[in-house]
Amino acid sequence: MTETTLESGEIRDVSLANALGERYLAYALSTIMSRSLPDVRDGLKPVHRRLLYAMRQLKLDPKSGFKKSARVVGDVMGKFHPHGDQSIYDALVRLAQDFAVRYPLIDGQGNFGNVDGDNPAAMRYTEARLTRVAELMLAEIDEDTVDFRATYDGEDKEPVVLPGAFPNLLANGAQGIAVGMATSIPPHNVAELCGAIELLLKKPEATIDEVVALVPGPDFPTGGLLVEGAASIREAYATGKGSFRLRARWHKEDTGRGGWNVIVTEIPYQVPKSRLIEKIAELIEQKKLPLLEDVRDESADDVRVVLVPRSRTVEPEMLMEGLFKLSDLETRVPLNLNVLDKGQMPQVMSLKDALLSFIAHRIEVTVRRANHRLAQIAHRLEILGGYLVAYLNIDEVIRIIREEDHPKQVMMARFELTDVQAEAILNMRLRSLRKLEEFEIRKEHDALIKERAELEKLVAEPARQRRAVARGIAEIAKEFGPDTPLGRRRSGFAEAPQVIDLPSTAFIEREAITVICSAKGWIRALKGHVDSDADIRFKEGDQGRFVIKAETTDRLLVFATNGRFFTLGCDRLPGGRGHGEPIRLMVDLGNDQDIVAMLVHKPGSKLLLAATDGKGFVALEDEVVGQTKAGKQVLNPGEGAEAMICRRVSGDSVAVVGENRKLLVFPLSEVPEMTRGRGVTLQKYKDGGLADVALFTLADGLSWPYGSGVKTETNLTDWQGSRGAAGRLAPRGFPKANRFT
Repeated sequence: MTETTLESGEIRDVSLANALGERYLAYALSTIMSRSLPDVRDGLKPVHRRLLYAMRQLKLDPKSGFKKSARVVGDVMGKFHPHGDQSIYDALVRLAQDFAVRYPLIDGQGNFGNVDGDNPAAMRYTEARLTRVAELMLAEIDEDTVDFRATYDGEDKEPVVLPGAFPNLLANGAQGIAVGMATSIPPHNVAELCGAIELLLKKPEATIDEVVALVPGPDFPTGGLLVEGAASIREAYATGKGSFRLRARWHKEDTGRGGWNVIVTEIPYQVPKSRLIEKIAELIEQKKLPLLEDVRDESADDVRVVLVPRSRTVEPEMLMEGLFKLSDLETRVPLNLNVLDKGQMPQVMSLKDALLSFIAHRIEVTVRRANHRLAQIAHRLEILGGYLVAYLNIDEVIRIIREEDHPKQVMMARFELTDVQAEAILNMRLRSLRKLEEFEIRKEHDALIKERAELEKLVAEPARQRRAVARGIAEIAKEFGPDTPLGRRRSGFAEAPQVIDLPSTAFIEREAITVICSAKGWIRALKGHVDSDADIRFKEGDQGRFVIKAETTDRLLVFATNGRFFTLGCDRLPGGRGHGEPIRLMVDLGNDQDIVAMLVHKPGSKLLLAATDGKGFVALEDEVVGQTKAGKQVLNPGEGAEAMICRRVSGDSVAVVGENRKLLVFPLSEVPEMTRGRGVTLQKYKDGGLADVALFTLADGLSWPYGSGVKTETNLTDWQGSRGAAGRLAPRGFPKANRFT
């Protein structure tokens, strides 16, 4: 509980939870309504609206001179926005940055920051005025088109919302974080928005697909390429929530003699260029981008980032895929169309709903402006009626003014004039008594009567109101059309790339290497393909065991006696200088375990695995690849047994020989495919175990070493049987070591 002291001195016991809840709710509502979320009608937050209105009061229209930003900030803070001057200046700066706002509302003079992320100069050094877009936002504000409310100190009035002839919410977008909610609206092309608005004015029931056909996606001030799928974009616009995948725009530039560089000319929205280049440089230093040698910033007024490949044999697309994956050259721009509706309630709208809200606001502005003009016409017609009475009775009017003590009351009684008419006659200048002036008054009177009739029809007929709004939208579409420098679309579209899970080796320059692994497990990679009989040195007491020709982009599969597979990237193997490094430092291979086989991974292949107890199965090679240092358990040897065979599957038959020299041949189809397990019995033994396994094509015969050559036996009928049989003694001349190789 907490005590609350009232102004009268009364103290009440209040629950702390209730007190905090009430105060936090008040804070949350204030943040949502007065700080973070834009109004759907003009797309502005209060600070931006106050900035534009204060600059209008200072007469900073596009054709006038500039005024110091400090003067503008001071007026906004003193009259309308009693918050920190720096926050107001930050808002002013953003409205002037052509790389942050698609259609700037403020024309800045001086240092307003840049795309590198540098800060703007202090407000005392910069100057500002309104742009044509801001002029459209404020147009007709003096014609009773919007409501006004008292400022924070009650000394002045400020607009609740701007008339907003320009569709600013979607054209310039908005970002904000409130309490418990946020908004993120990317900028769009105003000509495309105008097309969608014109469609909805003619056909309010148009579907979201028809709207998206006219507004295919955001249009960012810094350009870039949208690579989001059409279905995803449609779903985001239909729900008001989603994201857009945005990539930098680049091209290949030849440097001569077969060399080339990648030139990045447009970077994603709101990515600071200097930070982007720093990140790429860090990736190069950390060797996470081995295909890239250097990055240079050669930007002037336009963006030009040069990416230098390490080798001319690298594909530019592969290089860029690595950069898109690891750097901000590709970003996701969120869409959360969370805005305040006319009733100042936060709501997530679809693209169509947001456009319809803008149309409803413009219709209301049009009707209010018409009513305001009708009131002005009525007042003017009343005065003109008095003037005509004066011209028709000019002598009597002059007499009354000269002779009567109270001419106003006498004229009102004599000619049945209103107070306004009598006052207007008394305020007439003598030069207005010319005969020509009477004709001008009658002409003006008739013109006003005609204008009033048109305005009355406008107020009464919704169809006329829609046509009036459509005319204004058409003018904006023409002024900011695709043929204008400001209106042309900057962000392009590209096909959505397929999702590719590229390992780090995919970005390695392809080079030939020879993997050497000694009997004691020391591994290294020599450059080029070296023959197995080459002079390769090992540690004293050690000798060679595996010599494998591979490439730096390959992955090496290592099969151990515990039935576990380990995977090594060939690009990460130690170099050929010295004796290499123990493989046990690279994978979790125990000292009581040994390597059974080592081979280059071939996607799509199959492996026959077997243990010393004669059990085994066929495994898909893609399923044995491990991603961690601990590897992947595939074969589970039985008690007292260990893995000993790993052969790549080929042919149609399997030959198995045991330590008892018995040979068995059976079809490969009898060996099942498994992901993991102990397997099935390949050959049955009373004593001993498995010695060797061979895979071959039965029609070609079974081969084994014989003397200094090779012997091939094609008549294998005596040794053919079913899987799991004991077999028969091997034919005469079969190696005493009981091995097929």
